[in-house]
Amino acid sequence: MSFVKLTASTLAIAAVSATAAAARDQVQVAGSSTVLPYASIVAEVFGENTDFPTPVVESGGSSAGLKRFCEGVGENTIDVANASRQIREKEIKACAEAGVTDIIEVRIGYDGIVFASQQSGPEFSAFEPSDIYNAIGAQVMKDGALVENSFNSWAEFNADLPDAEIAMFIPGTKHGTREVFEDKVLLKGCEATGAMQAMLDGGMDEDAAEDACLDVRQDGKSVDIDGDYTETLARIDANTNGIGVFGLAFYENNTDKLKVATMSDVAPSTETISTGEYPVSRPLFFYVKKAHIGVIPGLQEYAQFFVADEIAGPSGPLANYGLVADPELAKTQEAVANATTMGSGS
Repeated sequence: MSFVKLTASTLAIAAVSATAAAARDQVQVAGSSTVLPYASIVAEVFGENTDFPTPVVESGGSSAGLKRFCEGVGENTIDVANASRQIREKEIKACAEAGVTDIIEVRIGYDGIVFASQQSGPEFSAFEPSDIYNAIGAQVMKDGALVENSFNSWAEFNADLPDAEIAMFIPGTKHGTREVFEDKVLLKGCEATGAMQAMLDGGMDEDAAEDACLDVRQDGKSVDIDGDYTETLARIDANTNGIGVFGLAFYENNTDKLKVATMSDVAPSTETISTGEYPVSRPLFFYVKKAHIGVIPGLQEYAQFFVADEIAGPSGPLANYGLVADPELAKTQEAVANATTMGSGS
C-alpha cells in the first residue's frame, strides 16, 4: 500500500500460510463505527501483505458488535468485536452464558469525540459542555427554575453562539460513543448549569439525578443516529444548522465537508488527545475469542498485526487517520502474543 511501508518485523508477525483445516478461513469482525476505519485499514494491509484472506469488517455499533460476539463459539459466530468503550459486566456475563468464557481485550489507542457542522453553515466554533446540555437536555435551568427544555436557538442561552435553530445529531444508545458523550459532555453540562443541583434539591437521590441528566429532549431538536458516522454526515449535509457528534478520525477524513468546534477552549487533535488536554476522549478496543485462535486461520496473527508498532504506533498508518497511539502499546503487544484473557493473567 502507498500509505504504509511494512518492515520485515511486521511481515514476520503474519507471514504464515492460511490453512484449509477450518471450514471458515476468513476472520470476521463487527462492531464500533469509530473503530471501523482503523480496522478496515488493518484488514486491507493484512490481506495484502500476508497469506491470509482479508478479514471481513462490519460496523453496527459497539453494543451490536458485542452482542454478536457473545452469541457463542463456532464458525457461525464472529471472531472479533470492535468497541469504542470497554465491555460491560452484563456483556461478559452474557458471553459466559453462551460459552464465550475466554476473552482477550486489546486496547488499540485513543480517539476524541468532536462536534462538527457544515463548512458553510453558522459559525459554530466553540462549545462548553453546558452549551450542549442546554441545547438537548430534557430539563434545563431557566430563570432559576428547572423546566422542560424549550430552547429553540443556541443564542437563547449563550449570546456568543449563533442565533441558529438547534439541530443536533447524536450517536444512538447502541454506540459506544454515546456512553462517552453522556459521561463527559451531558453529565458535565448538567452539573455546570446547576440542573443537577436543582434535581437534588427537588428530592432526587444522586443516581436518579444522574440518570435524569442523561435524558435528552424528544421534540426533534436532538436526533439519535443508530447508523454509522456516514448517516450523521448525511443529516448535516441536509441541514445547514446541524451539529453532529463524530470520532476525530472520521472528521479528519471529511474536512472538505465539516468544520469542528473547540470544547472548553481546546481544539481536538492527535496532540491534545495524547496529552489529555482535550476533554472528550476515550480508549478504543477490540475483543477476541480465544476459543477461535488456532481454529480460524489468521485470527491471532491479525490481532498481533493490528497492534504492531509499524501499524498502531505513533508513526504507523493509523496515526495518519487520527488514532492516538497508546503509550502502553508494548504491554498490549505482549498480552496479544500470549493470548492473555481478561481477568486471568493468562
